[in-house]
Amino acid sequence: MKNIKLILEYDGTRYQGWQQQGRKDSSETISGRLTATLRRMTGENIELFCAARTEPGVHASCQTVNFKTESSLSPSQFRLALNQYLPLDIAVLRAEEVWERFHASLNLLTQTYTYRIKTGAEIDVFRRKYLHHISRPLDIPAMKKGAASLVGVHDFRGFSSGKTKKNTKKEVLAADIFSPASDELHILLEASSFLFQMPRLIAGTLAEIGLGLRGAECIPAILSGQEPSGNPLPPSGLCLTGTRYE
Repeated sequence: MKNIKLILEYDGTRYQGWQQQGRKDSSETISGRLTATLRRMTGENIELFCAARTEPGVHASCQTVNFKTESSLSPSQFRLALNQYLPLDIAVLRAEEVWERFHASLNLLTQTYTYRIKTGAEIDVFRRKYLHHISRPLDIPAMKKGAASLVGVHDFRGFSSGKTKKNTKKEVLAADIFSPASDELHILLEASSFLFQMPRLIAGTLAEIGLGLRGAECIPAILSGQEPSGNPLPPSGLCLTGTRYE
């Protein structure tokens, strides 16, 4: 049996995330579309494993997936066929055969999300589905100061809207804000893993700091449970941009 690894990119706008929790997967999810296509190609009931279960409306430029198959198709044949039959908003960038025990989730070291914000009076018509628009200028130094408090091992329960019994301690390796253009800024977050809505809640809180609605000192207060986080920013601005393995 072969173990095939795929690197995907997708526009999450019209999908209910990578997978619907507690419900039978469907064509409304990324994994549902991919699984159905692989089933038609191989005749097998394929089980997919992914690096990050992106939320509804969230995009990915570097999603890692693996599955096991007895098909005689080569990795390059899988890539070509999938790109032929999948919708145009899902693409397989690379495909390769990997060692038997590779697991896209269990072997993952870190994942990186980038939240993109467009500032200024005008909306970017052609990229509006991938950028969150804020008309007012943002105080980037204040946002950077707040982001610095996120780095390290913390209990991020205050930055999650999900009710979970799992460990809410996570290690954030990087939290940075940079501007690729004068009217655009990106919030980059790299962590061992993320809680439900954690990247969007962090981005929303940092945006409130940038707008002067809160001070940078609110981040330690949220981590200690003394204050609530800001509201989550819309999923359209969020993209899974990195998955790192040994």
